[in-house]
Amino acid sequence: MGTTADRFKAAVEAKQLDAVEELFTEDIRLYSPVKFTPFEGRPMVLGLFGVLLRTFEDFRYVGELTGSAQTAAGPEGGSADSTVLIFRATVNGKEIHGIDLLQFDEAGRIKEFTVMVRPQSAVHALGEAVLAGLVEDGLVPQA
Repeated sequence: MGTTADRFKAAVEAKQLDAVEELFTEDIRLYSPVKFTPFEGRPMVLGLFGVLLRTFEDFRYVGELTGSAQTAAGPEGGSADSTVLIFRATVNGKEIHGIDLLQFDEAGRIKEFTVMVRPQSAVHALGEAVLAGLVEDGLVPQA
C-alpha cells in the first residue's frame, strides 16, 4: 500500500485523478508559484490537478525527501509531517524543474500542498497554460 506520498506519486504518474482525490483533506490548500493566494478546498484543487495532468508533458518524479516542516498557516498551524517530491516535466517546450511539498494531517492525508518551479520562463509558461485550462474547465472566469 505504501505511504500517502507513494500513493500520490503513483496516482499522478498514472494520471489517475480519482486516486489523488482520496488522499486530500476536504479543506486542502494548494500554494501555487503562479498565484499569490492558495487554491482552497478539494473541488478546486482537484480541478486544478485535472488541468495540470493535461498540461505537463513527460512528467516524472526524480527524488524524495521526508521530515517535518512548519505549515503555511504559520506558527499557529504548527509543523506537520512532510514529504518533498522532486520532479521534472515540460510545458509548451519549456523544461521545468520543481518540487511538490506535501504536508499531512494526523490521519496521513494531504492538507497543504506547495508547488515551486524554476526557471522563471517555465513559471510563466506554466501559469499561462494553467490559466487557459482553468478557464476552459469553467473553474475561473475568463479575464
